[in-house]
Amino acid sequence: MIVLTAGSASELFTAACQAVLLNGRVVCPRDLTTTEVVGAHLCLTNPRRRLVDVPPVRVINPAFAVAEALWILSGSDAPWIFDYNDRLRIYADDGVLRGAYGPRLRRWDDQIDQLDAVRQQLLKDRDSRRGVIQLYDPSRDHRGYRDVPCTLGYRFFIRDGRLIMHTSMRSQDLWLGFPYDIFTTTLIHELMAGWLGVELGEYHHHVDSLHLYADNVEAAAASLQGAEGTAELDPVAVPWPDLDALIECVISGNSGPGDGSTWDAFGRTLASYRAWKSSERDQARKIAADTSDPLGHALVTWYDHLTSRTSGGR
Repeated sequence: MIVLTAGSASELFTAACQAVLLNGRVVCPRDLTTTEVVGAHLCLTNPRRRLVDVPPVRVINPAFAVAEALWILSGSDAPWIFDYNDRLRIYADDGVLRGAYGPRLRRWDDQIDQLDAVRQQLLKDRDSRRGVIQLYDPSRDHRGYRDVPCTLGYRFFIRDGRLIMHTSMRSQDLWLGFPYDIFTTTLIHELMAGWLGVELGEYHHHVDSLHLYADNVEAAAASLQGAEGTAELDPVAVPWPDLDALIECVISGNSGPGDGSTWDAFGRTLASYRAWKSSERDQARKIAADTSDPLGHALVTWYDHLTSRTSGGR
């Protein structure tokens, strides 16, 4: 069991890499070699520092981080997410990710919006212990689909005027999955705090199997020498009744709402990456450079990483 606390997702990531490398044991589920720690509790004290950024070894695609978070928050399992991460296709059955979190979050059994149910529960009873969102569904997840949710669920507590969030995961790929999962979960955390009118408290990430695949062990070790980014995203909020319309605007528009908010940065990040994928590289870089939010800097770094990789660099 490892217990780690840090003020930024980058610091938490590198601390977790070190802990798994030092304490992990080799196991081979599905004949894939991993170094694993069973039982991990990772605490992020500032959830707005949600970007994992440890250059030069570990930089992430912020466009996919934003796209996945909005895909989940919108309740979608639509295939447009593949435009931001084509590797997800290998987990799809008949073109659909059967373990997609969005439908489970926003329309469980085609009728329950769990996000709204928790919001209403905590507005009614500020001390409630029933602020629970369930994602793992035995009726679906024992059918042999390729995509089975790693996340079991979320819990929310208001204590001392602050919203505390706990996430429980049966499994976590530390190198590939953690940087994107913590972006989504802390965004949900911050939005929920806004809907409840309370301060943003600590974020807790509980993992049963925290692991590194063999292909990523060397890079994980190298990341311990990287420069940990601690950039803090600007506050993000939206009135509950406006959530779905705003997400649709950000996803489908050429940019965000144009008001300089974090939502605008989300939209510009997606628009920039769409330009990059269309080989409009100069336009993509211009949009990224004009995005003042830390996401803009992260996107420039990602493009530099892609360019270096294409030209034969690491």
